[in-house]
Amino acid sequence: MELKVLAFVLAGGEGTRLYPLTKERAKPAVPFGGKYRIIDFVLSNLVNSGIYSIYVVIQFRSQSLLQHLSDGWQSRGILKSEFIVPVPAQMRSEGKDWYRGTADAIHQNINLIEQSAPHLVLVFGGDHIYRMNIREMIEFHEQKRAHVTVAALPVDKKYAREFGVIETTYGNRIVGFHEKNANAPTIPGDPSKVFASMGNYIFSTDMLLKMVEEDQADPDSSHDFGKNILPKAIDRCEMFAYDFLTNKIPGEPAEKLPYWRDVGTLDAYYEANMDIRAISPELNLFNRDWPLRTAGYSDPPTKFAFDEDDRRGHAIDSVLSGGCIISGALIKNSVIGRHVYVHAGAEVIDSIVFDNCDIGRRCKLRRCIVEKNVKIPPDTVIGYDPDDDKKRFFVSESGLVVIEGPRSPVELTRIML
Repeated sequence: MELKVLAFVLAGGEGTRLYPLTKERAKPAVPFGGKYRIIDFVLSNLVNSGIYSIYVVIQFRSQSLLQHLSDGWQSRGILKSEFIVPVPAQMRSEGKDWYRGTADAIHQNINLIEQSAPHLVLVFGGDHIYRMNIREMIEFHEQKRAHVTVAALPVDKKYAREFGVIETTYGNRIVGFHEKNANAPTIPGDPSKVFASMGNYIFSTDMLLKMVEEDQADPDSSHDFGKNILPKAIDRCEMFAYDFLTNKIPGEPAEKLPYWRDVGTLDAYYEANMDIRAISPELNLFNRDWPLRTAGYSDPPTKFAFDEDDRRGHAIDSVLSGGCIISGALIKNSVIGRHVYVHAGAEVIDSIVFDNCDIGRRCKLRRCIVEKNVKIPPDTVIGYDPDDDKKRFFVSESGLVVIEGPRSPVELTRIML
């Protein structure tokens, strides 16, 4: 019997720790790696795994995310079971509330589950950078005859206080949950590591419906899977942890460990972007057997102009997207978005530049994140004087400088001319 699988991607988080990149957009809509968005990772993992029935649950600052889904993802296939559809809060709770937690987001959309009548329901987050063959997790779930399977990442015990930790037996049966506890139990047989919950779940449909219905009746619940529902269900159902490090991606070397990053802070987000431009990148975007999909753009090729000793357009250890013009400028150790124009004499080093930016002549940028549609005047220097940078821009604790986008339609029009 072929399993019928329905997926929910939870993409409504505010992403407050990633501010100011989430000032005008939800965290899953934040650009990554030049032409992608964070949500492209989970959607690509699902589609590459042969899962085509996907609802994307949205909430905060959703316009940018909706536009991205419309541009490249939100299309219905020939079959009714092939769709990627955004779902805002349905106000089905008694108080007609927005989504109050991960479990409430599912409860407000129970009708979609009942209409589809799947064997399994996947509930995955939309705000992490990772590669995962989800079919392997489904196979594990079926082999264990589980009611619930939770994706788990082995991490050093010293990080236990930063995660929701899963306590398991030797057979990976879940026997406890420990929220950000430095003394949480380690993985059986490995006292140096703990299982951190990745917030990705597989449920048998009947068990999921029963769990969320019961949770709605609890006035003290925050309606969250990790905090409320799963800890209560340990003794009532078969629940297992799936070891993410056993996951194998087609097209990757057998010895290569799967990639996962929590990009909840500016520094973590910056480092994950830098991962893709390495000579042997931990996150390989060139694997044709497991492509990272995104919206389709009709961009021209990137162009490098001039070949003079003091005026040569070139890039070193960098990733550039389509439609860029590097005119007598230097790009080094950087990730550049679509349609970025870098003028003669400019230097962009150790930086991330979003789409449609214009960097003037002789500008010098170092350890910057440049928001989309920004026009930087000639001779501007950013990233070299911390005190001066803090007067003009948002600066992270590690010294990353975020150059925010235009603040008015008039300014946007002027930049785009």
